[in-house]
Amino acid sequence: MAVHLLLAVILALAASHTTATDPTQLQDFCVADNTSNTRIDFAPNGGLNPPHTHPRGTEFLVVLEGTLAVGFVTSNNNNKLFAKILYPGDVFVFPQGLIHFQINIGHQSAAALAGLSSQNPGVITIAKAIFGSKPPISDEVLAKAFSA
Repeated sequence: MAVHLLLAVILALAASHTTATDPTQLQDFCVADNTSNTRIDFAPNGGLNPPHTHPRGTEFLVVLEGTLAVGFVTSNNNNKLFAKILYPGDVFVFPQGLIHFQINIGHQSAAALAGLSSQNPGVITIAKAIFGSKPPISDEVLAKAFSA
């Protein structure tokens, strides 16, 4: 597993070096203040990283331990779900700007490392943005938006 993980990290870093961009090249010379940990720990039986998007960055995920169900949804043109069950050593890529999620479907804790193609990828958690806006979105708008 360690060899697979190392290979995945090397490939991801090599790919991000040649294709990753930020909105401004100035970011290539600045030290980012964001030094948060990229490890994600999932509780057993349903630990969730809820549906969210990164408007300015592609994300890759490497599973360290456990079993995760992951997926992303394409744009409004067809709303196709691409989903997969991941095991230790597996890697998955979430394209920039698309809604995606991860959930632990195992009975043990799970952990993964995430990397993004931008120093400032942004994050929009869908439920929090819709139901937690201030001031709130009107019930009429939400009812119409969520009706079939």
